[in-house]
Amino acid sequence: MQEKYINVNNLKVSEKLHNFVNDELLKDTEISPDSFWDGFDKVVHELAPKNKELLNIRDQLQKQIDEWHIKNKGNEINIDEYKKFLLKIGYLKEEGPDFKIETNNIDEEIANIAGPQLVVPIMNARYALNAANARWMSLYDSLYGTDAIKPIDTSKNDYDASRGELVINYAKEFLDKYFSLENFNWKEVTGFNIQDKSLIIYKNKETTKLKDQNKFIGHRGESTKPSSIILKNNNLHIEILVDPTSLSGKQDPAGISDLIIESALSTICDNEDSVAAVDAEDKVACYQNWLGLMRGNLSNKFEKNGKIIERKLNKDKSYISKDGLGLKLHGRSLLLVRNVGHLMTNSAILLKDGSEIPEGIMDAFITTAAALHDFKLKGNSRTGSVYIVKPKMHGPDETAFTDLIFTKVEEVLNLKKYTCKIGIMDEERRTSANLKECIRSLKHRVFFINTGFLDRTGDEMHTSMEAGPMIKKGDMKLSKWINAYENNNVDIGLKCGFSGKAQIGKGMWAMPDKMKEMLEQKIGHLKAGANCAWVPSPTAAALHAMHYHEINIFDKQKEIQSRDTAKLDDLLTIPVADRPNWSIEEIKSEVSNSAQTLLGYVVRWVDQGVGCSKVPDINNVGLMEDRATLRISSQHIANWIHHGIISKEHVIEIMKEMARIVDEQNKDDKNYTKMSDNFDNSIAFKAGCDLIFKGKEQPSGYTEPLLHLNRIKIKSIQN
Repeated sequence: MQEKYINVNNLKVSEKLHNFVNDELLKDTEISPDSFWDGFDKVVHELAPKNKELLNIRDQLQKQIDEWHIKNKGNEINIDEYKKFLLKIGYLKEEGPDFKIETNNIDEEIANIAGPQLVVPIMNARYALNAANARWMSLYDSLYGTDAIKPIDTSKNDYDASRGELVINYAKEFLDKYFSLENFNWKEVTGFNIQDKSLIIYKNKETTKLKDQNKFIGHRGESTKPSSIILKNNNLHIEILVDPTSLSGKQDPAGISDLIIESALSTICDNEDSVAAVDAEDKVACYQNWLGLMRGNLSNKFEKNGKIIERKLNKDKSYISKDGLGLKLHGRSLLLVRNVGHLMTNSAILLKDGSEIPEGIMDAFITTAAALHDFKLKGNSRTGSVYIVKPKMHGPDETAFTDLIFTKVEEVLNLKKYTCKIGIMDEERRTSANLKECIRSLKHRVFFINTGFLDRTGDEMHTSMEAGPMIKKGDMKLSKWINAYENNNVDIGLKCGFSGKAQIGKGMWAMPDKMKEMLEQKIGHLKAGANCAWVPSPTAAALHAMHYHEINIFDKQKEIQSRDTAKLDDLLTIPVADRPNWSIEEIKSEVSNSAQTLLGYVVRWVDQGVGCSKVPDINNVGLMEDRATLRISSQHIANWIHHGIISKEHVIEIMKEMARIVDEQNKDDKNYTKMSDNFDNSIAFKAGCDLIFKGKEQPSGYTEPLLHLNRIKIKSIQN
């Protein structure tokens, strides 16, 4: 279906987007459509050439780096000579004096409270609502429904009392650790009472109190028979629900029915890696959901077990403080929005020369305009800020350009300067090597830095494509550069004054069904100094939240500040394999693993427009896949072909073999189109092959250009 456009000044605006902006986005704001489009038109035509120039610089730098590696082929890389070269071409910048960030009006979920962070595709209203409501989660349900305590017995449909007993015991041990009692333990508790601003806890006729009385915050219900008790540790709340009539309450001597645990403190509503938004129709769907969240009226109806359920945003939690005051706790996760980076353009708006609008500029204007509604309601940010996470920026020139974009947005929307806050995704090599200067360019706006192992690895491979064959993907986490990268992000953030003011984040746990492993391993993110880390689901947020009770992250950050900082030499050490002598079977196994996950993701993205999904790997372990995982897989195989580790013909054979496996894994999906029925006519299969065989030529190794091209083909056929 051909897009209909409306002429607005020098712009051609998709009718769908034009109507959304005029009739929904700007409704009930002080910005008129004429004022918006006039300012937008002027700014876009001013900024688009700068955007293009920055992308040209990326290409020029990559060409120079390729030539340097080709010239030095066969020689061991001299790190000092390499750094001199990178400085000379402007890839590395001279580091300036120390400074502290000056960001103001930051909400407490970012500045003062450490906890899990969700990332959710904004295109899916139901998922977005689930994530926004994941501020408060049932610990009992999260333990009972996962392998956190023991594997699930799928043969049992009704309530399993023995499993319930394990959950209750686990929760009581959690309470004993972080809310310990003076005289006995939580398993012996039989009741509660509120007297003289204190929580009185009973063991039959014996009484005791919390060892730390300050951890008691308040209650709900009657003081003599509270229906819930609210406690706080490390700035995180938990709510003990008391209901002796419930299934779990009947098993508990105190009638405790659940522990509601403060979980996803913040959520990134994603317009980027986890969505497949390729045109005006898709972009409007994303923008409408974000607007609904900012207006507080987003809802979604769906069928579950034969019933129609409507999901809305949770209200705040009311309670009575220990001083007898009626107070509230915020009921929802603090919502951030991820815009797209500088690379992609979108056909939703055409400029006066007929070119597509830089999508990141469009995102900045529209997602900020949606937040105008929240500035009145204060349902999300209570400080009047909009939190925009900006991915895939390469170095300080590009971060400075983002500052310019946000300044122009504020001028057009009549907002106070620095209303738009920015989260810097430290996921490109030129950014991590110049992180301090990137932060400096945004020192009045930055609220977040975060590492992204997969995108950063994909960029490492592409930047150093000509240096030699890369080590295996599984060995990357043991390489010198990755350790320096992870430490550098924390070191620079702390040096720039992030602790107690902004988030230092770590990446995603990719296995949503492996919660026991997550509980064992993800505490490493706190030990590394992160005051937020990504989780794949509300349930994972509830379980990961327990780690933040165990470690006071702000004390940990003080401790980390005394260590030796990460070295730039280590960060720039290229992970090439030294004279690899892998067997044919090793090579095939490595390529097969990458090819299978690549195709498993691409076929859903291209054919069905699913931007993020749980894709079974070659061993049928479900992994959360998005474009970052796709980038590393495609670049790795492209690198091995380029250096003769494997032939293109052999990779094609493997791709066809893996396509058959992916088809089998998706056999129960009625919307799935098999690739192996006709490889030559499968757009998804050919897109997967192009990502590899054209991978070296893709800008920075990104997958978006090819994915968008092929998704648009499918949509044109379907329409």
